[in-house]
Amino acid sequence: MAAIVHIRDLVKDYKLGEITAHVLKGISLDIERGDFVAIMGPSGSGKSTLMNILGCLDKPSSGTYWLDDIAVDELDRDELAEIRSRKIGFVFQQFNLLARTSAVENVALPLLYADVSARDRRARAVEALHEVGLAGWEEHRPSQLSGGQQQRVAIARSLVNRPRIILADEPTGALDTRTSFEIMGIFQRLNREAGITVIIVTHERDIAEFANRNITLRDGEVVEDVQIMHPRQAHQAEQELAAI
Repeated sequence: MAAIVHIRDLVKDYKLGEITAHVLKGISLDIERGDFVAIMGPSGSGKSTLMNILGCLDKPSSGTYWLDDIAVDELDRDELAEIRSRKIGFVFQQFNLLARTSAVENVALPLLYADVSARDRRARAVEALHEVGLAGWEEHRPSQLSGGQQQRVAIARSLVNRPRIILADEPTGALDTRTSFEIMGIFQRLNREAGITVIIVTHERDIAEFANRNITLRDGEVVEDVQIMHPRQAHQAEQELAAI
């Protein structure tokens, strides 16, 4: 497999008055197409900054970043926005759904900025909701959904543009244990069946165990990068939880 993410000597500094904060300190790594990676680390380790750069929401101070064979660090703001809309799906801890908008309308939102007709926007949004197990919930608003269902809507929204990669920042942080396992099962299925590269940021080791690879950051550097030979499976985790 060829790398979908290729970064070399990635540095990110922030100016805080006369002080420079060195957040990322020369990170180099590759992520293969179709991989499932968990990025871990304590608060202040640089994992959220790395995720923002991977998602084309921020640019490095120096170093190179290639995403799907495109030199991202050389792109301007409009080109970065185009890459985000075509290649990346985002999932966040707090769901970020519009409260007065139905599930299907929330999912279809990214397509408003693409050349997609209203009929096709709805069809693709409905298809994405079905893919995450929410058939029949299309017209429900977020207030009518559980936390797990809202995160499923958020995942469906990340799928509607048919991305090459999903970036999920603490996607289970606002969920209970059982629902967290269900959500990780959805990510595993999308990774396995649709071949989507999945990268999650998490501080929970039991969530990272669902991934095929764990990368740990500390003080802006990679301190551990391990392959998980037998990732935790969602259905097994749910059975273990039920037996307690």
